[in-house]
Amino acid sequence: MFTGIVEETGRVVAFAPEGKAWHLEVAAERILTDLAEGDSIAVNGCCLTATRFGGGRVHFDVLEETRRLTNFSALATGAVVNLERSLRFDGRVGGHFVSGHIDGLGTIEVFEQRGADFFLKVKGPDKSGRYVIHKGSIAIDGISLTVAEVEGDRFAVWLIPHTLAVTNLRGKRVGDPVNLEFDLLGKYAEKILLGTRT
Repeated sequence: MFTGIVEETGRVVAFAPEGKAWHLEVAAERILTDLAEGDSIAVNGCCLTATRFGGGRVHFDVLEETRRLTNFSALATGAVVNLERSLRFDGRVGGHFVSGHIDGLGTIEVFEQRGADFFLKVKGPDKSGRYVIHKGSIAIDGISLTVAEVEGDRFAVWLIPHTLAVTNLRGKRVGDPVNLEFDLLGKYAEKILLGTRT
């Protein structure tokens, strides 16, 4: 479980198939503090297990399914990724509860500065708009953000300059894919109301 408050951005050192999984190596600093083998780290909002670390690097195994269903499919050496350690229950929760399980890919349609802040509009997967509400929470590449507008499967958020400075959004462009995780409460409410089973 995470909060969507990015602790730092890391840089992809290597990402390539290795044996039965993809091997991801990321250069990082802050998240290495108190890190233990097997700990969960959100990488662009996707919960991954740290398989080893040291020398300013952390390593992960990534399933082909995970690579295919997230924006990891577009990762290359040098790419900037958002990093967050898992939630500690003796700490603060500054964002919202984020599971690290990506619901789908969105595509940036508008990304522009308006005054001192920045406007970001994203097209989500088909029929995803039912999980997004005005003033609700959404995680974009693992960043906890507040929804400002909703129209069908499209939604918009406003970003303060600080968010751009400390996340990978500073390098995003129109057309780029972003990982989306919708609010857990909405998904559970839908399941209960529809009476569906797993």
